[in-house]
Formats: sequence, C-alpha cells, structure tokens
Amino acid sequence: MATITAETVKALREQSGAGIMECKRALEETGGDLAKAAANLKERGQAAADKRSGRDANEGQVGSYIHMGGKIGVLIEVNCETDFVARTDEFQKLVRDLAMQVAGLRPLYPTIESIPAAELEAKKGELAASDMLAGKPENVREQILEGQLKKWFAEVVLVEQPFRDQDVTVGQLITAAIAKTGENIKVRRFVRFELGE
Repeated sequence: MATITAETVKALREQSGAGIMECKRALEETGGDLAKAAANLKERGQAAADKRSGRDANEGQVGSYIHMGGKIGVLIEVNCETDFVARTDEFQKLVRDLAMQVAGLRPLYPTIESIPAAELEAKKGELAASDMLAGKPENVREQILEGQLKKWFAEVVLVEQPFRDQDVTVGQLITAAIAKTGENIKVRRFVRFELGE
C-alpha cells in the first residue's frame, strides 16, 4: 500500500475542494494515484448532487453584475437550501460567475426544463425541416436532429453552456458546488439588460 503524504492530500484538496479526510480516503482507495483520486471524488460529487437534486432550495441570493461602461447588466437568482451556505464566499463567487456568464453569452433560459414547450416544439420542427436532413435515412435523421438540438441548447440554456474557457459546462460547475457545499443549488431565474435593446 502506498504511503499517503500530507502534501499529496493537500494537492488533491486544492484541486477538488473536498475535505481533508475525504481526500485521504480517495487517495487510499486509489493507491496514492492523484489523477484517479480526483476522478473518484468527482464521481462521488456527481452522485451526491443527484441525491440532493430533489431537495428544496428556497434560500440563496439575488446577485447582480454590471459590465464595464454600464452598457450590460444582469440580475440573477441562485437558490440553495440554507442561508448559511448563501453567505459563504464560495456561493457568492458562484453567483457572480453565473451573472457574468449571462452577461457574456446571453442565454435565454436557466435549464432545458424551463424552455416553453411550444418554443421547443417549434425549434424541433424548424430543425426537422432543414435541408441538412433531406434524403437522409430515418435513423441518421434522428441522430442529426438530436445533435443540432444539443448544439442549440448550448447556445440558449445557461446550464448547458461551456463555462468561460474551461472544459466544463455551467451545469458541471454547479454540480461541483453542490458537492462542496452539501446542498442543492439551482439557478431559479435571471434577466439580462443591454443598452438599446
């Protein structure tokens, strides 16, 4: 069995944000392999987030962001389960990051479920009628349609968008915050203002 040093635990903790004992346990389970331990913690975080997704999130914060020059502004409501978590620096940073994301990438909806059914059906119809599907076999048409719909979601749905220049989506960023805080976190709503619109 590999010896787990305090430096290795500290490196994993800084990388994952998980607790010291959780990091040590993950390193012990993976024989001291830092990459495998990080993947293990990420998997556990996803499982924890899935387990918490049904819990009520009625506390939180309404955050704002005004882009330099005052030409773009965002108000966003992000909810969690307790006011204790809502007051933490990590949660407030998450709210600010999400507000900046809305200012920069202009999503229209917080989640896929928040898209009005009529609009979603209209978009599916528009994509189904496009020239790129003409003459394709039915099974290929379905795959293309699904891919195009996914691409559209990444443009108009906040949690489906890539987060800044990182290899994670906003949804994965929120899932990581759920794993760290131990509470359900949801983006309830937002509004984006741009001068002249």
